[in-house]
Amino acid sequence: MPVLTKIIATLGPASSEPATVRRLIEAGVSIFRLNFSHGNEDDQLQRLNSIRSLAVELGRPVAVLGDLPGPKIRIAQSAGAGATVEQGATVILHMQAPDAALDAGGVYHFTPTEPGVLRDIELGNRVLIADGAVRMLVVEKNTDSIACTVLQGGLIAAGKGINLPDSNLSLAILTERDRHYVKWAVQHEVDFLALSFVRGADDLIALRDLVHREAMQHQLTWRMPLIAKIELPSALKHIDSIVEEADGIMVARGDLGVEMDLAEVPVIQKELIAKARLHAKPCIVATQMLESMIDAQTPTRAEVSDVAGAIFDGADAIMLSGETAVGRYPVLAVEHMHRIAARTERHIAQQPSMLTAPSKPMDARYRTAILAHGVWTIARDMHSKFIVVWSQQGGGARHLSQFDFCIPILAVSTDDRALRQMQLLRAVTPIRMNEPDDLDHFTQMVDLVLLDTGWAKAGDQCVLVAGEPIGTHGVTNRLAIHEIGNHATGFHHLAKPDN
Repeated sequence: MPVLTKIIATLGPASSEPATVRRLIEAGVSIFRLNFSHGNEDDQLQRLNSIRSLAVELGRPVAVLGDLPGPKIRIAQSAGAGATVEQGATVILHMQAPDAALDAGGVYHFTPTEPGVLRDIELGNRVLIADGAVRMLVVEKNTDSIACTVLQGGLIAAGKGINLPDSNLSLAILTERDRHYVKWAVQHEVDFLALSFVRGADDLIALRDLVHREAMQHQLTWRMPLIAKIELPSALKHIDSIVEEADGIMVARGDLGVEMDLAEVPVIQKELIAKARLHAKPCIVATQMLESMIDAQTPTRAEVSDVAGAIFDGADAIMLSGETAVGRYPVLAVEHMHRIAARTERHIAQQPSMLTAPSKPMDARYRTAILAHGVWTIARDMHSKFIVVWSQQGGGARHLSQFDFCIPILAVSTDDRALRQMQLLRAVTPIRMNEPDDLDHFTQMVDLVLLDTGWAKAGDQCVLVAGEPIGTHGVTNRLAIHEIGNHATGFHHLAKPDN
């Protein structure tokens, strides 16, 4: 069986060859990330086609996450190689590109790629450059420039990122590049879209409206799940409305670690995972999980503990970025992450706390959520090896996933897109199955799958969850305690369908 925690790998120059993509899938990747910050349409289409064709060949539903870059502010190309500034120096950021990076008076001059942000920066605001390597404080504001004092020196050069943790920016959340790739993602039916630098729920609503308009143009009726990347202090202030609007969240620890005090990041990570669980939404933990493996064949002990910590916190998925996109050992990085996840999950499953029923989720107003709460108790008391759910569009699987059963949840559907999207759910293994004639036929088909794959043996206990009529979206009203190979066990009516 696969590990319960899902592994996301970013494709890039080091991992785009079909042979490497195949090995990554075989090593345990459930979702591939296409980073729209880099490359062009041809690169992304080649990667997407490789994923889709290999998934069919290997008989596995593999999802694709498109990651929109958002309004990332950088030092403009006019800065060239730039200059190394020292503590106490003065740096002026201009609306218009200056003639040189350094004038005769020892004052440094640069311009940002989004000059309009200078209007949003106030006296006393911090300006961080190159992921916080250079730290400055705004001491003067003019009509077309701001002056900063360098608190921590370093290199300022073209392409270096600018973070403004204290400023309330009025930049549009969707850049022209974002809008272009939204159209591309809809046209090619990418499974998820992640939005960078989310500030509030309105940003997600704007993206959802754009996705909907593009889908209508292509006469597509399916709903693309949106992942909110949490990397700004403003997002934390509005986290409840963001999680409510999003279909999942990503703890993007790169910019979060720049914008916030580093000591706060582990606490924020834990709180965000818990918040997502409360809303029955999946949560991804990302950035520098096995960073040293960009160049090394083994991770550091601290990185191993970091991956395990995210799993202990209850993350649905853990993500590799540069490790697989540009690293020397992309497959080895996934194999290490898989081993860490497997060992950590075995430990979690053995803890006494797993015998204590979890609290009900916020959306317990839905009968499926209440049913999932009851399934947890039955699975615990029966020492079930599996939970098997017919989840046509993935809703039932999502509710079950959030109860952290520590046993595999096999989610069955005839819908290939739903199967791919269920790959983001912790503990859920999506399985494609032809629609059975009835619930008894479904039970027989489950037995065949479990016995043929070797995942179970005759006599093992599992809990079956489905709805009648089977295959109908929004119906989850039957449950059976089933002994593998014993067709005498049957389903029992539990509740009326969800509205």
